[in-house]
Amino acid sequence: MLLALILLLSFISGYILPWWAACIFAFAGAFFLGKTSKQAFWSGFAGLGLAWLALALLKSLPNENILATRVAHLFQLPHWGLVLLITVLIGGLVGGMSALSGLLVKRVFEKNGK
Repeated sequence: MLLALILLLSFISGYILPWWAACIFAFAGAFFLGKTSKQAFWSGFAGLGLAWLALALLKSLPNENILATRVAHLFQLPHWGLVLLITVLIGGLVGGMSALSGLLVKRVFEKNGK
């Protein structure tokens, strides 16, 4: 449930909001739906990583990967797919850390409330 929520909100926000808005959705999703640290981190990682993968492919494939290829050459990478992989890893780490932070903030408030 948490993975699907983060994936859907991140994908939709990728079109109309800045990149960091997906972090807020991952944080809020884990705050309300998160159960364990492992579940929160991996749901955020997979949700945001897959959303960024889909958005990057939707932008890159229609123009035959011209920009991605140029960025790969700029960083002396052999193929544009490595740029895509790095993008997914960065998005995944950002989403995972955001979701984990949401769960940990939830736990702080739960302990103070008891």
